[in-house]
Amino acid sequence: VEIKTYNIIYGLLDDAKALLGGLMSPVISEEVVGQAEVRQTFAVAKVGTIAGCMVTDGKIERHLGARLIRDGVVVYTTHLSSLKRFNDDVKEVGKGYECGIMLENYNDLKEGDVIEVFKEKEEQATL
Repeated sequence: VEIKTYNIIYGLLDDAKALLGGLMSPVISEEVVGQAEVRQTFAVAKVGTIAGCMVTDGKIERHLGARLIRDGVVVYTTHLSSLKRFNDDVKEVGKGYECGIMLENYNDLKEGDVIEVFKEKEEQATL
């Protein structure tokens, strides 16, 4: 058992908030890293559908989460299974460049769709 003494009540309150905050589950927030517009789709046998995209904002990174947006509505949320620039596998593609994107477990891509890439941040909950 740990016993603490305080000269100022605010020290006690700060410690109590920190202890209670540690018991709360962390808050997960999403930060959009980039967007790409689907310009053309390619159906490849045994692989699936590959979206030929133009990065319109930020950058597309392979290891992050992705959501497919069609007509302003989120259709599917997943991860990128493949990111290519020409025939090379790449880790990221910047704004203004074209790339090939394949989504994990999803093949119903259409021209005009937007693929939004995001990263999840886990923050400690506070009172």
